[in-house]
Amino acid sequence: MSGEHPLRVTLEQQGPYAFRIDFEGAAFASLRSDEPAPLGSGEGPNPSELLLASIANCLSASLLFALRKFKNAPGPIHAEISASTERNAQGRLRIPRAKVTIRLSEPAARLERFDRVLAQFEQFCTVTQSVRDGIAVDVEVIDGDGVSHVPGAPA
Repeated sequence: MSGEHPLRVTLEQQGPYAFRIDFEGAAFASLRSDEPAPLGSGEGPNPSELLLASIANCLSASLLFALRKFKNAPGPIHAEISASTERNAQGRLRIPRAKVTIRLSEPAARLERFDRVLAQFEQFCTVTQSVRDGIAVDVEVIDGDGVSHVPGAPA
């Protein structure tokens, strides 16, 4: 995988639907994810919640970056993201839309170049823009014998 900043995350199954998630090179502890009952035990955020958290976190950080770029010193911000799952034409659950609300500590009138900040901060958000553009995901399954299987490829 090429890229300016390669990212690597590993998951190790810890329960029926629970995984320990390790972030390569990170100086912090692993994260545990789990599906809610009846599949899992709900002992951590599920993958959909992690996706939503990533979107809101990236947008919040991008907004702070853009504010600071114009020499603002914003107070703490608060972000909330909400979404619902819906079934697609094949009956599979998907998240078709999410709504993010970011609350600033100060009025916009007290912030330098707020119009420019508002116009550009979303473009700094790697996660949101990647989700909006669509992410190509190549999948390989390696069985216990070390044989590689690619879903959809001829057997």
